[in-house]
Amino acid sequence: MTAAPTAPLTVSVVMCTHNGAAFIAEQVTSILAQRPAPIEIVLGDDDSRDDTVAIIERLVAEARAADPAVTTELTVLRHSPPLGVTANFADALAHARGDLIALSDQDDVWMPDKLAVIVDRFAHDPRLRLVHTDARLVDRDGTPLGGTLLDALGITTQEKVDLVAGDAQAALLRRNLVTGATLVLRRELLEHALPIPGEWVHDEWLAAVAAGMSEQPGAVRLVPRPLIDYRQHDTNQIGARRPTLSDRWAKLTEPRDERQPRLAIRTRQLADRLRERGAPAARLARAEAKHAHEAARAGYPAARLLRIPAIFSGALRGRYGRYSRGGIDIVRDLVQPASGGQKR
Repeated sequence: MTAAPTAPLTVSVVMCTHNGAAFIAEQVTSILAQRPAPIEIVLGDDDSRDDTVAIIERLVAEARAADPAVTTELTVLRHSPPLGVTANFADALAHARGDLIALSDQDDVWMPDKLAVIVDRFAHDPRLRLVHTDARLVDRDGTPLGGTLLDALGITTQEKVDLVAGDAQAALLRRNLVTGATLVLRRELLEHALPIPGEWVHDEWLAAVAAGMSEQPGAVRLVPRPLIDYRQHDTNQIGARRPTLSDRWAKLTEPRDERQPRLAIRTRQLADRLRERGAPAARLARAEAKHAHEAARAGYPAARLLRIPAIFSGALRGRYGRYSRGGIDIVRDLVQPASGGQKR
């Protein structure tokens, strides 16, 4: 369903920084060059000890002086001690006032038409609550690495169909495929999404809530085109690269004592939030089933052989295909060691 746009949608950019002076100028310049220009940049700075904030202040002032089309205001929220990534973004989101809010890391570069493409999607589809995109992977000097973010995440054909066609909840209950640096949301989503639980990363929580609160498919959509350069370097807090076989095996065989209980807690928090905010029954039922699956996995015995009946039952009933990564998580549950914190 589409609708003719009425008043132009305004855009806030929420940017979070920590000692980002090395790359911040290129990112802010690319943001200020967008048309429509954002009405504001809300900067959450986590105790930077370099020139990060001063560089941003200078670039915004220079852009406003040079071009009447740029009326972007700057709000700086300084945090000492630092809040951490998720809490910093949550605080900055609460201060944004645009119709749409675009999230920004401190070290990427936006394509010139990023906001134009995404704002047009929102303007013509009132169902949309969140849009995310692909990204081109580049090195610290901005040289393309020959792949995209979705390539590095190993997105499957079915996952891409779900995300592009609009049944995002089906994909996101299996795993997160939404990266904050590519994300734009409608501000009304924050009524349901804030506060963000500390056990979650901000981008996956925002996407999970948006998908879970929608009456019909279509609230969360992927634009399968790179609209930012996603810089990879040694100081990325959250980066992306294609995992090697040894990386995959290391993840499959990491101790399960922390990971599985944490997944059970997180999925309980999501289901609780959706229930509290009046999510549609079908969406809530999916979230509850996801939690039941993760809680069951968290309760598997420490001894690998004793897990086999429960794993087989979950696979036979399709739970691993609907609420996990299918065969990957079946293998994970079969081989992961436990240090003794789980029941035997």
